[in-house]
Amino acid sequence: MTGQLIGVDLGGTAIKLGRFSRSGELLAELEAPTPQPAMPGAVTTAIAEAIAALDPAREADLVGIGHPGPADRACRVARLAINLPGWSDVPLADWLEPLIGRRVTCANDANCAAIGEAWRGAARGANDVLLLTLGTGVGGAVLLGGQLFTGPHGAAAEPGLIGIQPDGPPCNSGNRGSLESYCSLRGLARLSDLEPAELCRRADAGDAEALGVWSRYGQLLGIGLSSLLYVLTPQRVLIGGGLSGASHHFLPAVWAEVEQRVLAVSRVDLEIRRCELGNGAGRLGAAKLALDRLG
Repeated sequence: MTGQLIGVDLGGTAIKLGRFSRSGELLAELEAPTPQPAMPGAVTTAIAEAIAALDPAREADLVGIGHPGPADRACRVARLAINLPGWSDVPLADWLEPLIGRRVTCANDANCAAIGEAWRGAARGANDVLLLTLGTGVGGAVLLGGQLFTGPHGAAAEPGLIGIQPDGPPCNSGNRGSLESYCSLRGLARLSDLEPAELCRRADAGDAEALGVWSRYGQLLGIGLSSLLYVLTPQRVLIGGGLSGASHHFLPAVWAEVEQRVLAVSRVDLEIRRCELGNGAGRLGAAKLALDRLG
């Protein structure tokens, strides 16, 4: 092995992997489908097989895994993944290490995205950052003073699960009317029958109905974000995940809600922008966390 790193971003539909140098340069990449149903054992096997395909010469010796949900404080157990079946206190690192013969650490996928953006993306130069990932669910991460905020048990900073409507639709977390209920793919589907890519294409072409859907989506996102801003007062809010590709359509409505709901003193010099690394942020951040924790 030559000291390279592997970062893995586990999602509900795809497993995205990258092999990196220790300076964060992408050397190789691979994407594999997430087994369906995404039970822990099947997913662990799929990750091991994908790592073998990505690095047949075994040039990497450290592996970071980003998964949807909190990890334990030792960064070895996936404690919960509300959108994946059967994921409760899964000892992911313990299962993977004998299969791949490399050291493994794991973390919340949004935390990985935040670390990736802080290393080589849109969070560079900012100490206090809130990141939201908009996709199958709504994940999030918080950097305070340049460090991940995870709380005493590793489960802090789940901004997608805050409530924005007491009698809203049910969330997999057990909450009702959560930010995730409204701003995930499922939430967007309540606003339009169109697939997000088609909805974005029509909005790009100036379709008034599509533009209205994205405006309503941005309004809902802005309502939830406003509560988070009062708690965190970050320098930057970063928008990532699959739906971030339409951010040019919904960020104006987000800003309008924030300006209406949040006192100016709580949003001084605030920036709200799209992540720079796209879907690559999670795997890069997972690799960086492996380097920081195991290297």
